[in-house]
Amino acid sequence: MSTPRTPDNLDLATTAREMADQAPAGSLEKAVAGSVAITCATTRTYEEAIDVLGGIQPVEVRRPAIEFLERLALAEQ
Repeated sequence: MSTPRTPDNLDLATTAREMADQAPAGSLEKAVAGSVAITCATTRTYEEAIDVLGGIQPVEVRRPAIEFLERLALAEQ
């Protein structure tokens, strides 16, 4: 049995940045993807990124950002 691969934060950051670039200016999608891109680019592990996103403001972006990162990580496995 193999263990699931831990997603690479730089790969996650790249994917999130590409999605942020495609989202409409001023949209929640752009804010969420941009937040995840920056967080993943500046943290070393997926767990650290999740922890940092837990402190994101405004709160309306926090939960969607965490959920977005979780979906990205699953897609990268």
